[in-house]
Amino acid sequence: MRDRAADLLLDWYDRHARDLPWRARPGAPLPDPYHVWLSEVMLQQTTVAAVIPYFEKFTTRWPDVAALAAAPEDEVMAAWAGLGYYSRARNLVKAARELSRSGGFPTTEAELRKLPGLGDYTAAAIAAIAFERRALVVDANVERVIARLFAIEEPLPGAKKAIRAALDTITPERRAGDFAQAMMDLGSSLCRARDAQCLLCPWQAICAAREAGDPVRLPVKAAKKAKPTRAGTAFWIERDGAVWLVQRPGKGMLGGMRALPDDGWSARGDGSGVAPVAGAWRAGGVVRHSFTHFHLEMGLAVHAGAKPVPAGDGEWWPLDRLDEAGLPTLFAKAAALALAER
Repeated sequence: MRDRAADLLLDWYDRHARDLPWRARPGAPLPDPYHVWLSEVMLQQTTVAAVIPYFEKFTTRWPDVAALAAAPEDEVMAAWAGLGYYSRARNLVKAARELSRSGGFPTTEAELRKLPGLGDYTAAAIAAIAFERRALVVDANVERVIARLFAIEEPLPGAKKAIRAALDTITPERRAGDFAQAMMDLGSSLCRARDAQCLLCPWQAICAAREAGDPVRLPVKAAKKAKPTRAGTAFWIERDGAVWLVQRPGKGMLGGMRALPDDGWSARGDGSGVAPVAGAWRAGGVVRHSFTHFHLEMGLAVHAGAKPVPAGDGEWWPLDRLDEAGLPTLFAKAAALALAER
């Protein structure tokens, strides 16, 4: 089945490959490893549509590894604001500095995995796409396609081992990068979670789930646990045309980012409600936001007194340059509430 499956998929990819700014077209020279690495890190837990403008902004501002390695981390974090999962941005800078010192990208999965922020999937994707190394590139799209192609009934995540073994039987030695990207494109365009367009699929004649008559049923997934909802407060402290911003701790949620001060909410519990300065406060609305492991309902408290003097480290950030602060989406929403009421 290996050769037939690979040939069918690659023929389809030659005609239907997505045109993405980090990709090389089928038959073209291999893409820049920097572009492949940057895009794959950005695409972790993030959609292609969301990533494209960030990728273009990053590659314009930092066109190669050396430029990114020389960039101040806070500038990279600010440019990343809105993409979420901010540890990815910190690891980008760390990895860029390692690559700059070592003289370039390693070409094998094992060596790529040693870079900060690169797990099995990302290392395999870079090895295949940038260096034409045969690799098993398995993301959620690929898991779904392979589970259907081979009618793998075992529920996820237990089915991951069987899915990798099945993928190994059809992964070709040639055109490793095109094959990996073709699998991603097939899963995102035709073999989708709720809509399997089998009549357009290059594998319709060899797909076991289609033959069984119900491809959308696969892969079987274990029931998800309900996310808890946490409550917290962010504080808007304004003075002389500027707002008080703090830098969050380097480790942990939204680590290293500029933000409004808050009351210590976390995935483990609600915030304390304790304000960072004394005085009168008024309610400024509520921001609702979902993280990987919990939902957050964060109230906004606006300081209503005169000339507040916050304690601790922070900075007065001019309101007319607030879009340059690189606030994470959660705090950008809160800031928008405060500014709308001024």
